[in-house]
Amino acid sequence: MTEADVLERKAAYIDVVRALHRRTRNLGFVACLAGVLILVFAKFVAGSPPLLLWAGLGVVLLGWGLFAWSVVQRIAWVRAHPFVAKD
Repeated sequence: MTEADVLERKAAYIDVVRALHRRTRNLGFVACLAGVLILVFAKFVAGSPPLLLWAGLGVVLLGWGLFAWSVVQRIAWVRAHPFVAKD
């Protein structure tokens, strides 16, 4: 196996790792964005209920939790499926 073949296999492996849990990461991003928008609305719109601040904070924390969960799951997959260059 040539070095080019190994680099091609490694690039494909990296693409697979990057694609893992993409939906969860994107959902976490959207949740964080929505949470920040809720916080801004609650802070700057007159007459908004104070409970809306806590709801926005909860949505942001949920988004960060989804990010963290996707990272943990990717690490677990990489540890279970390490890249090995076969000679």
